[in-house]
Amino acid sequence: MTQIDVKYFTPKEANKTLPLVKQIVRDILDCAVKIKIIAESLNGEIEDNSEIKYLSLQIQKYMGELEEIGCSYKDWSFDIGLVDFPSVINGKDVLLCWRSDENEIQYYHGLLDGYSGRRLIPQEYL
Repeated sequence: MTQIDVKYFTPKEANKTLPLVKQIVRDILDCAVKIKIIAESLNGEIEDNSEIKYLSLQIQKYMGELEEIGCSYKDWSFDIGLVDFPSVINGKDVLLCWRSDENEIQYYHGLLDGYSGRRLIPQEYL
């Protein structure tokens, strides 16, 4: 994606997408749980398992849906469902950061900071 193609969200705009984003993240996490259960039952012998292949494709499809909205999935352990939304705060490109157990988007971090660099969104941007 080139810089021109990036959709920037205000916190208000990002929060408006949350009903749909929450459902997509729920679907991703549900598929991931099923994969983990199947993998455990197969003692890790998962390479040719058609159900795991199908569920993996479903996860990719759901991630594509998030990208169409303009945000991206960031929880590669598939435990908490993290989603980032491109934004600008204080004149800098940042990522608004949402976890699936949060009711609304309240945090952001720098492009290179990641989850550990989360800070509250300044009140004037809310």
